[in-house]
Amino acid sequence: MLCIAVHGFVDVYYAANNNDPSSHLNFVPGAGTTAERANEFSLNLAEVDVSQEAAPVGFRLSVVAGDGADVVHAAESEGFRHIYQASVIYKPTDRLTLEGGIYPSHIGFEGFFSKDNWNYTRSWLGEFSPYYQTGVHAAYAFTKHWTGDVHVLNGWQNIDANNSAKAIGAKIAYANGKLSASLNTFDNHSRHFGDLIALYEATPKLKVAGSLDRGRQDLPGDAHASWLGVAGFARYEIDAKNAVAFRAERFSDPHNGITGAPQTLEEGTVTYELRPAKNLIVKIEARHDRGTIDNQTIVVFSAVATY
Repeated sequence: MLCIAVHGFVDVYYAANNNDPSSHLNFVPGAGTTAERANEFSLNLAEVDVSQEAAPVGFRLSVVAGDGADVVHAAESEGFRHIYQASVIYKPTDRLTLEGGIYPSHIGFEGFFSKDNWNYTRSWLGEFSPYYQTGVHAAYAFTKHWTGDVHVLNGWQNIDANNSAKAIGAKIAYANGKLSASLNTFDNHSRHFGDLIALYEATPKLKVAGSLDRGRQDLPGDAHASWLGVAGFARYEIDAKNAVAFRAERFSDPHNGITGAPQTLEEGTVTYELRPAKNLIVKIEARHDRGTIDNQTIVVFSAVATY
């Protein structure tokens, strides 16, 4: 029986920046997929999602617009800038899932949709790793605790292939009660990257997580540039409608491997989340960034309406 589901959300925000940037940009070019604009009300993201569960064949189409879509799709051709996911899914057995097309990245603790993250803005680890990818992948459940993915991709967060060489991604994940962890990798002819994530449910109300990213970009000749990022996360659920989340991180890119300049970035964030109604999420957040080049404090007021 054909059963198509339609969902979506609208995410709006106001971000106050103590530096009062003349460009009205809170983040460096290529980053800022949440709360990009400073000292103004803006649309962060709007999404319409149409899907059919794989039984055994399904699909998912996610169309997006807003500041976040403009940033994350800045390198794509005009025809692809509003597509976040467009994939076909085939599940021949309970253990094996095959997917092809454009789909969310297997890398990272934080996803592209801020409503699903503990904090509203995203970490530097999130901004400098892929949010989506294009290719095919196979996911297999070896046991009830261990799963694995293999991906063949066009490249690092791009829909149009920018060269003839393909990238390979992999994931091995473990989940058992209160503890879950995964190791995620990406490799092509010039970039090599690994992402390690662990999540622990300390109590029914308190969850803590950690993420470690290590990357290397090959440069002309025998040169290369490496970067290292580490982040810690915590979320405490006060009750069904209220929660508070914390994040602290350090991202070191001494040879300009990925951030746009040789620099070290440090960041701390605290977020209060309120769910006053079933389809409404309100987040109030304070974030301080300290870097080799600049420092700033951002306070964000956001609201997400889902349907």
